[in-house]
Amino acid sequence: MGISSSLTRRTFLSLAATVPFAARLRGAAKIPVGLELYSVRNELSKDLFGTVKTVAKMGYEVVEFYSPYYQWTPQMATDVRKLLDDLGIRCLSTHNGANALAADGLQKAIDLNKTIGSHLIVMASPGGEIKDADGWKKVADTLNAANDKLKPLGMNAGYHNHGPEWKPVDGGKRPMDILAASTNKDVILQFDIGTCVAAGADPVAWIKANPGRIKSMHCKDWKAGEKQYAVNFGDGDAPWKKIFEAAESGGGIEFYLIEQEAGPENEQFQRADQSLKNYKALRAS
Repeated sequence: MGISSSLTRRTFLSLAATVPFAARLRGAAKIPVGLELYSVRNELSKDLFGTVKTVAKMGYEVVEFYSPYYQWTPQMATDVRKLLDDLGIRCLSTHNGANALAADGLQKAIDLNKTIGSHLIVMASPGGEIKDADGWKKVADTLNAANDKLKPLGMNAGYHNHGPEWKPVDGGKRPMDILAASTNKDVILQFDIGTCVAAGADPVAWIKANPGRIKSMHCKDWKAGEKQYAVNFGDGDAPWKKIFEAAESGGGIEFYLIEQEAGPENEQFQRADQSLKNYKALRAS
């Protein structure tokens, strides 16, 4: 049924704009929230299956495995997929070293990711220190080549930023800007919020400058002063409501991943649980 003649499309859109953003989100498709499993790395290294079960019980809908997964056997990947299916959660992406997206390492990453259900293979480190723009353009070349092979499989390559990508190199350009300009538009820019905020960059401006490319986001917080990365999600300096609005109104976000990077090693489960509670409270406000 169309909009009635007494309520024109222009009037409808004008009224919709006055509805609080959180309320509009509740009427839209729900974006899943997951955990980057580096957040519980100590527990994961001791008991992978038990750790994933605990994370699912907290209420996380998605998990992201990081680089040690690349050493799994095909049978291990099959067993992990069964675990995920049994728990009703998904793995949509993996966090990788540069070797997993290199020409001689990509097929192994493809096989493992396809088995566990992941469609996004993210480079989390370029491997070694990149000192100039040409070096970052070579990283972009690797991402483009990997993405060309992944696209026919319904998969994509991605890049995850850390601190160095926000520091200008020769010519005054930030590596993040070089990577965004030098990669194909369907290479996903997995946005790590904490490192952006720590560098003094504007996360909302970055999302708006790269529409449709922020399909995955690491919701890692940061707070100036003593705590820095040791704060839970929602307790730092990141302007989360503005970030979510930008991501969902044009950034292209498909799933969020909470990451808790620092803090006491024996509190990783507790901090992951509290971060999820903070996330849910923030989204409901």
